[in-house]
Amino acid sequence: MSDTAFEARVATLAARLGAACQRLATAESCTGGWVAKACTDRAGSSDWFEAGVVAYSNAAKQSLLGVPGDLIVEHGAVSRAVAEAMARGALAMCGAQWSVALTGIAGPGGGTPDKPVGTVWIAWGMPDGSVDAACPVFEGDREAVRAASVAAALDGLLARIPAGG
Repeated sequence: MSDTAFEARVATLAARLGAACQRLATAESCTGGWVAKACTDRAGSSDWFEAGVVAYSNAAKQSLLGVPGDLIVEHGAVSRAVAEAMARGALAMCGAQWSVALTGIAGPGGGTPDKPVGTVWIAWGMPDGSVDAACPVFEGDREAVRAASVAAALDGLLARIPAGG
């Protein structure tokens, strides 16, 4: 999936956030900043995109996003608890109203029977401080898993951000 596949999603996201005078922050691990790239590929994104954090290592998740180390130890880096903490951390650290966080196993290695390759936790932080999360399991090679993760992250934002502000 090319970056152009995300243009319509990002255009709608830009319109909704712009109309509401709200901003987005991303916290990404397995996607390596791809959600932020898709957003900032759009001219004028500085009006609604606040910041993107790529926190690939567990140490970076802790130091950059404030993810408690005990959550990582107890649940693993690829977990609901860590994704939600990443989303909350992005909101707190960046001052945005919305956030999206992704942590997963893109492959080709790293999977386990409980968390196979393609397992991705996505969490969305919202202006009221609440966080939603989902754990899709995507098929395909590393590129396909990452692209599907970006699409799901953007679709999740669009499902949560009201049309018309």
